[in-house]
This record gives sequence, C-alpha cells and structure tokens, in this order.
Amino acid sequence: MDDESGGSDSLLTDRQAAVLRLRKKGLSQQEVAEILGTTRSNVSILEKRALHNVSRARATLRDWTMIQAPVSIEVPAGTDLFEVPDLVFSEADRSGIKLGIGSVDVVVQIKSKVPEALNKRVIVCDLVVAVTEDGLLLVREAVPE
Repeated sequence: MDDESGGSDSLLTDRQAAVLRLRKKGLSQQEVAEILGTTRSNVSILEKRALHNVSRARATLRDWTMIQAPVSIEVPAGTDLFEVPDLVFSEADRSGIKLGIGSVDVVVQIKSKVPEALNKRVIVCDLVVAVTEDGLLLVREAVPE
C-alpha cells in the first residue's frame, strides 16, 4: 500500500483518507463524490466518520503523551489558578526540565485548554498538568481511576 492510503494500521479507511485528501485540496463534497463515483451523501458520511476517527486519535496521543510525561501534577478543585505556575515550575525544576514559558503563559494555556474547569480564578474540577521532556505543557481534567 502506498503511504497516501489509510493503511491497515490506520484508523482511517482508504476511502476516508481519499475523501480527506480531496477535501483538503478544496474540492466540494459533490466534486469528491463525482471523482470517487459515489453520492454527496456518502462523501459526507465518510468525511464525518474520518474526522471523528482523527479526533479520537489526537485525544489518544494527548493522553499517551501525558502518561509518558516525566512531570505530572494533580491540581485539586478549589485551587487558585495563579498558584499553578509555581507548582509547575517547581516540579519541572526538580526533574531538570526547563520550560520556555512564563507564569502568565501557564495560566493562559490552562484557560485555553480547559476553560470549563475554571470559575474566574478558581479551578472547579481536579486537573492534571503535565510537562514533557521537551518542556511542552499539557492540561486535562483528571479522570477518576
């Protein structure tokens, strides 16, 4: 199989990969349908399923990266958002990881990645903040084990 196909290890079927490639080129669903010899409705279904699979794959990679991160901090609900940067920098320093961002950046990333976890300055649900070996900051809601 060439590397443009979905491939057997991919979460995308060959047909879904073809639809996404053609849509990325700017073709309409109707144009894609004509090229692939199918209906616009079928292309719509293929595209929707493909994007769902891509979304799940991204979430899986994010979770795997967080599992592998050498720094993982649990931030309990009720914590003031502005206390989190010190926690992150302390743990990163302890692990010998240098972050290329400042305190404000940590706050902004938390606000943008999990806005539903905040009520003004207060974190309203448990969070996990992780730092990769490359200094990448990852944030997600804690999942009960």
